[in-house]
Amino acid sequence: MWQKALFVILIIFILSPLGSAPIALALGLTLAFTVGNPFPQLEGKFTKYLLQASVVLLGFGMNLGAVVKAGKDGVLFTIATIFGTLILGYFVGKLLGVAGKTSALISSGTAICGGSAIGAVGPAINAEADEMSVSLGTVFVLNSVALFLFPIIGHALNLSQGQFGVWAAIAIHDTSSVVGAANTYGSEALAIATTVKLARALWIAPVALMFAYLYREKFQASEAESQVSDPTSQVEETTAEDPNRKSKIKNRKSIMPWFIFFFLAATVFRTYAPDFILPSVFDSFVNLAKAGMIVTLFLIGASLSRETLKKFGYWALLEGVILWIVISVVSLFAVLRIL
Repeated sequence: MWQKALFVILIIFILSPLGSAPIALALGLTLAFTVGNPFPQLEGKFTKYLLQASVVLLGFGMNLGAVVKAGKDGVLFTIATIFGTLILGYFVGKLLGVAGKTSALISSGTAICGGSAIGAVGPAINAEADEMSVSLGTVFVLNSVALFLFPIIGHALNLSQGQFGVWAAIAIHDTSSVVGAANTYGSEALAIATTVKLARALWIAPVALMFAYLYREKFQASEAESQVSDPTSQVEETTAEDPNRKSKIKNRKSIMPWFIFFFLAATVFRTYAPDFILPSVFDSFVNLAKAGMIVTLFLIGASLSRETLKKFGYWALLEGVILWIVISVVSLFAVLRIL
């Protein structure tokens, strides 16, 4: 019983003002590697649906008008950095032998906005909890480093407030870490970094849909290949249903990220909401989303095992570090040349 009591106490702590996303993931991992997860039934579907609901609620914190206006001027640069990171991540993942879905999650988290992007892409490609854990852990470790390292580099290079704001928004994964680093640098940097980061966050939906399409195509190709290799499969279908085939069809349907459309609907509603709806209502939804993300990170961390970390973690972490260094250096060079 004491393990369950500890679990509840940790949930309460991470939802308190002292808690945060990195702390939630770290405590979940610590619990997994020490006493284990006393509520294994919370793994799987519950965690997946909580994550999806949190992503949808995040849409209520975005105003399309302001964000699109801010990102309009740098749209080509945004596209280049996002898809450049995704392409580089694909080849680096192949080179290091990182599992395809894990590599896709790390690449999308590095390209757009860390945990939020991973939270959207993961369910879209039907990623396992272990793959989510490793990817989120990689991103949040690098976030913690960037939070302290970027202001030091910015002052050393004598970056202006505008230069640092744009650089931080591009090269730091999560919005919370972007805000923390930019706030340390200055109020002007904070305003610029927040706006640019929100503009990049709009790419969560199209990138998640793109990965969903790619992985659905992979599933259809592998299914067609299995039918060709087994010529009796078509005959068998007429006499008896294959339970494995039914499971595959169910998995293919689950890859369609319907929650992304709800995320977009929430963003549109927030932008064009009637005046009688107070902004505090939307703030409440966003706070609820952040709480859901924090609890999700704790549950994902608690589901990770040493075996999984040995299997996926080290090469995945190296991929994350390589991508982060490349995007940081390239974006810094661009900012120094353009701004």
